Amino acid sequence: MLAAGALAGALLPSSALDWQPTLAYAEPWRAWSAAFVHWSARHLVANLAALLLVGALGAAAGCQGRAVLAWALAWPIGHALLLMQPRLLHYGGLSGVLHAGVAVAAWQLVAGARGVRRAIGIAVLGGLALKLLLEAPWAGPVRTVVGWDIPIAPLAHATGALAGLCCAVALRR
Repeated sequence: MLAAGALAGALLPSSALDWQPTLAYAEPWRAWSAAFVHWSARHLVANLAALLLVGALGAAAGCQGRAVLAWALAWPIGHALLLMQPRLLHYGGLSGVLHAGVAVAAWQLVAGARGVRRAIGIAVLGGLALKLLLEAPWAGPVRTVVGWDIPIAPLAHATGALAGLCCAVALRR
């Protein structure tokens, strides 16, 4: 569904779908539709490739009903949390949702597995936390990264991961 939405989003004007804090309350669907906006072909292809990896992680972790629901709930929550950074005037892409998916799948391993599989879940969560800290989401709304043709929004990664983890923990109980 996410891949199909992202591909369809490439055919629509981004201004109708992207996250805009000034429209968050008047047009709440943007908390979902922002994931389908990509600012360049490279951005779209990278997110689609990452979606395959997150899907593989989820399958390997044994994610089913509750984990899928946690990921679905984290999607709009992660985007809505972008209101913490009102200077992020536009946001689009799957990256926040993908970070949520990684957090959900890793928590599935931590909470539901034993031995090596649980250690892998802990390592993935630790790696995710380190990545988010290195991105310094508190440093501003966007960052230019060498090799990317668009600026990235580190806060979207952090809010997605946080929403994913919180939803996964809540629904696991």
